Amino acid sequence: MQTTSTPTHCPYCALQCGMNLTPALDGTVEVSERTDFPVNRGALCGKGRTAPAVLASNVRLTSPLVRDGGTLVPASWDEALDRIAEGLRRTRAEYGPDGVGVFGGGGLTNEKAYTLGKFARVVLGTSQIDYNGRFCMSSAAAAGIKAFGLDRGLPFPLEDIPKTGCVILVGSNLAETMPPSLRFFTELKENGGTLIVIDPRRTKTAEQADLHLAPRPGTDLALALGLLHLVIAEGRVDEEYVQERTAGWEDARAAAMAHWPEYVERITGVSVPELRETVRLFCEPESAMVLTARGPEQQSKGTDTVGAWINLCLATGRAGRPLSGYGCLTGQGNGQGGREHGQKADQLPGYRKLDDPAARRHVADVWGVDPDSLPGPGRSAYELLDALGTDIKSLLLMASNPVVSAPRAAHIEERIKSLDFLAVCDVVLSETAALADVVLPVTQWAEETGTTTNLEGRVLLRRQAITPPDGVRSDLEVLHELAARLGVEKGFPTDPEEIFEELRRASAGGPADYSGITYRRLVEENGVFWPCPAVEPEGLTGAQDGAGGPGAQWGAAGRPASTGDTTGSTGDTTASTADTRASTGDTKVSTGDTTSPAHPGTPRLFLDRFATPDGRARFVPVSHRAIAEEPDDEYPVLLTTGRVVAQYQSGAQTRRVAELNAAAPGPFVELHPRLAARLGAAEGDPVAVVSRRGRAVAPARITDAIRPDTVFMPFHWPGEGRANSLTNPALDPTSRMPEFKACAVRLEAVRP
Repeated sequence: MQTTSTPTHCPYCALQCGMNLTPALDGTVEVSERTDFPVNRGALCGKGRTAPAVLASNVRLTSPLVRDGGTLVPASWDEALDRIAEGLRRTRAEYGPDGVGVFGGGGLTNEKAYTLGKFARVVLGTSQIDYNGRFCMSSAAAAGIKAFGLDRGLPFPLEDIPKTGCVILVGSNLAETMPPSLRFFTELKENGGTLIVIDPRRTKTAEQADLHLAPRPGTDLALALGLLHLVIAEGRVDEEYVQERTAGWEDARAAAMAHWPEYVERITGVSVPELRETVRLFCEPESAMVLTARGPEQQSKGTDTVGAWINLCLATGRAGRPLSGYGCLTGQGNGQGGREHGQKADQLPGYRKLDDPAARRHVADVWGVDPDSLPGPGRSAYELLDALGTDIKSLLLMASNPVVSAPRAAHIEERIKSLDFLAVCDVVLSETAALADVVLPVTQWAEETGTTTNLEGRVLLRRQAITPPDGVRSDLEVLHELAARLGVEKGFPTDPEEIFEELRRASAGGPADYSGITYRRLVEENGVFWPCPAVEPEGLTGAQDGAGGPGAQWGAAGRPASTGDTTGSTGDTTASTADTRASTGDTKVSTGDTTSPAHPGTPRLFLDRFATPDGRARFVPVSHRAIAEEPDDEYPVLLTTGRVVAQYQSGAQTRRVAELNAAAPGPFVELHPRLAARLGAAEGDPVAVVSRRGRAVAPARITDAIRPDTVFMPFHWPGEGRANSLTNPALDPTSRMPEFKACAVRLEAVRP
């Protein structure tokens, strides 16, 4: 047995924290600190420390399962794969290619996401593919593309945060969702900077803030517009920046001026003095940032909401400048890379648009197919799930658990049950997998090699540390075998590095250009930031087909965060030295058959220009509008949802770890003492939360850390306490993001 230590990355959130894994003689795997990785410098949350627990054979799947009558029973791999191929073939023959759907996950590596998208479009010929990352940051992505011409979670490394003057953190409880990142904000305050947290709850993150604003859920758009109104009224607009680097200001200005402070106070519940203090703290320092997470994004107006926060950054000259900017805190482990390379309904690898003829030609040439054979854009995630059993008769699902995680979950569970055929690839028997006709046990993070892209846009290499158990295969092997059974013998290799080399070619020249990244560079440089073209263009002015602007020109490859003494290094990592070395032209990397100077990657975007045809950022005029479902006499309370520190996403893996279950054993309803008194509920009493879509029951957790008009439920659990039985699938018109964060409910006491 291998007993040496392997440096790799955590399987959970988008920090992708570095860790070392060492197999022990008793068959377990030990986690130890990896201090060389700059994102976490060795720190890990409880989920990361206990991640190897899910590798145990008594926790995870180790044999294919097929449905025999009403029961899933063990089967051979050949039988299971044959059943899947036959089910997909039969559906295509009867209903056409779009009768088959594919649903992926934000935890898949770049190689798997790329191959799954290729499999859907080349082997199945279906347009019906999307992934659960649609529920993560699609609103921020849509707003970023509108404003900047490009979407990358953070346009700067996390290490820049402590060096800025002020951060407005909107709708993020990172102290629980990604705890190792909290140190960047602690260091910000130690350096004299200011942290403003906007959240309806006084979370553990809000407790760290210099100023905490608690708006009514679903009013973040009005709040941002009210702040911009005050920026204008107080003469704090950076007029020179607006004139030189932006377009569309007058329309955005007019929209903001309609949101005067007293009006915004009535909508949000945030007082005018708090609004004025926020503007002062944000505008007085030389540099500042706005960071959003799911709070403002998971709304039926999420794209406009994020756009309003971007407008605030642009009006104050806080984008495309050192130590300033707008960024999105991506949630899922590979939520960024998962959509960049083909899982999303409207995208091809390299973040190319599926309806762009030039993009189709480029990718089709790499794949060796006719561009006209590629299907067009398909349904978004919720719309795809909602069509199951009607337009979509069979589904291949990888690394997702929509029975727990989708909005209006009881309805989606019924749609899944109505399918003619369901095949699931997963590491555990999730609630969704339990409904499948065939379940395939696949390898986990520690048992395979592959790349992920973290919230900074830093491409990383996860390395195999242990051998998977007998009976388990990788998702890449699954797709290879299914492709062969469906008549496509070539083009679906099982070696991840071979797939990554093809991904490099497919992404070349696109917005998310990985063509200059190799596995060797990822090891030597501790990750590389995209865009990273294969050869550094002269003056960093490379071409970018189908992307709406020049490729590397809008980056600042290897540029320090400031003009003085900052090198981008945290002092304990080799990643920043790679930036410096590469920018001098000393680094050589292999790109196919030639050796050329390495492009250093682009840790900081937009310092020269934005990724638009004229290089200017775009103001987008937006106005406040209500959430899709406001409270009324029948449903008088607002529900918002989120996570707790000890569980992750649908909980399919973390709920199988004893230490994590001890810390967070089940769902709860967080409510204010005044609301609890009206209900007659005491701490721990069962409370029913009822919406127009369903009912959930969980123990009361009474606290004055939440607004009196709002209740909170975490969404990690199935069954009676399933929070997503309640949530509203109303979709943002641009991003197609459901409104997870706000819906009308009523509370009922549950009597014995």
